[in-house]
Amino acid sequence: MKQKVKSIRPFIGAENFEVSRSFYRDLGFEEVAIDPKMSLFRWNDIGFYLQDGYVKDWIDNTMVFVEVENTDEFFQEVQSLNLTEKYGSVKISLVQTLPWGKECFVHDPSGVLWHFGEFFQQ
Repeated sequence: MKQKVKSIRPFIGAENFEVSRSFYRDLGFEEVAIDPKMSLFRWNDIGFYLQDGYVKDWIDNTMVFVEVENTDEFFQEVQSLNLTEKYGSVKISLVQTLPWGKECFVHDPSGVLWHFGEFFQQ
């Protein structure tokens, strides 16, 4: 295919749409409301669609990897947001160093697992 790909935007579900909208804004995403049941969330050149829809099996199996420049700095910034205190079901894991790079995890209020990491240069 010769078409230039410009972006990829997964669709993410939310058990409580309003709570998830607030969480993603607090995390640093900019919200663009599309209609009452869906918003586009953007952060620099990446984005995803948040839907007011919840299917437990779908949410429990949704994972997204976001590459960041510095995982340790990202983790410190996320910790400073106090998201686990504001959103009781949110979980944030410590940074792990793996053979391919570093990553930490953030579980959103619905349980979607976000990987934030960096790759080692090879």
